[in-house]
Amino acid sequence: MPKSINSTQPPLNFIPPHFNPFILQILRWLLPIVLRFRARPWLPAGIVDISAENVEILANLYQQFQSGKIRFLIAFRHPEVEDPLCMLYLLAYILPKVARQEGIKLQEPVHSYFLYDRGMTIWAGNWLGWLFSRVGGVPVRRGRRLDRKAIQTARELFSNGEMAIAVAPEGGNNGHSEVVSPLEPGVAQLGFWCAEDLQKAQRSESVLIVPVSIQYSYVNPPWSKLDWLLTKLEADSGLEAVNSRSNPQAEFYHQRICRLGEYFIGEMEEFYRRFYHQEIPKVDESANSNDLLITRLHNLMDSALQVAEEYFAVRSQGNFIDRCRRLEEAGWNYIYRDDIADINTLPSFQRGLADWVASEADLKMQHMRIVESFVAVSANYIQEKPTAERLAETALLMFDLLSRIQESTLPGRPRLGLRRAKITVGEPISVTERWQKCQGDRSQIRQGVSELTKDLQTALSGLITD
Repeated sequence: MPKSINSTQPPLNFIPPHFNPFILQILRWLLPIVLRFRARPWLPAGIVDISAENVEILANLYQQFQSGKIRFLIAFRHPEVEDPLCMLYLLAYILPKVARQEGIKLQEPVHSYFLYDRGMTIWAGNWLGWLFSRVGGVPVRRGRRLDRKAIQTARELFSNGEMAIAVAPEGGNNGHSEVVSPLEPGVAQLGFWCAEDLQKAQRSESVLIVPVSIQYSYVNPPWSKLDWLLTKLEADSGLEAVNSRSNPQAEFYHQRICRLGEYFIGEMEEFYRRFYHQEIPKVDESANSNDLLITRLHNLMDSALQVAEEYFAVRSQGNFIDRCRRLEEAGWNYIYRDDIADINTLPSFQRGLADWVASEADLKMQHMRIVESFVAVSANYIQEKPTAERLAETALLMFDLLSRIQESTLPGRPRLGLRRAKITVGEPISVTERWQKCQGDRSQIRQGVSELTKDLQTALSGLITD
């Protein structure tokens, strides 16, 4: 059973940014060590090389920004937890080097403000909120329709801050280096707000959004570690282990992953049918095996979310990511009580009820957490390209599933091998031109935000390389 929250918690208050260049410099000094080694299960690790392409684009943008000609937002892909540290490495080490080579003079700090999920401090600890606030972080509660303080702070920093701002438009990591999840409209909306604010202030800066892709690959294909991980998953599932040393081909690993996937889905279908009375639809057995498996997975994910949605009285609207975000916020409202001034002053009876609500809400949120891990899984991701990276990504998602059920809501993943990160900077997208075409018309602005979000999705997808 997952480790759970057994008592009500204080509110998740907004953590205002207090940028401190000295703290940033210390983090920069420690960054190569943090990337290379893992001191705790929840810290990123194993990145031994970070390369970047088209960095001169970013160098020119920073020069124009510091000259007061533009405002820009870095919209970066978010496949893994390591992404923010890779972006910090780009700005702290790679960008200044490229700028010197190109003869581009930049003023320190070459850095950016950034948005981060307020929930990160729940599993990592309050120290992370303290650190992020000192290096330019702005916390945002992803499921809130209107996180006023976060939005107002981000909008102010985008328009008037001394640095650029960085946001992951996918909203969360999906565990897939070569799949871009559906983008949330917040980045495009921030861009339109910035253009509006500059126009009202009669300022001439142009507003740009810069797409940035991050991809990971193993230094050496981790076949032996992948075999170990699959063997562990098979043992934990009660399946007969398969010795891949006699057949170390990618297709054989693919077959093992599919076997595990079919087993997990079958067990979870029975779990939800029997104990949560879910009517999971039957599927066409004549369909392609991969398509059949994904259809069953999506039906299962829908049922898991319905269990949580029914408990929290949340409507089933939007895609899986939208539904997960709403459930996360609903659960937090039951656990981190904004409506209680001081939980320590509650009478014991009321405190007991509050603890009961928090404990049950946390358990119901586990249905959503399981779904959250599989939002990017598709039928053809491994089949069309059975590389060590894609096989490992899928196996690690299965590890997450078993770990959440067996031990912890946030497991420490095993390291399968040392990895490289490749960062690619795309061509800037002009927000100012799009905003000017809307001419303040609200319906046209909504359409403009939607089109900009689609174009940004296309740009990020186009930066993924083989």
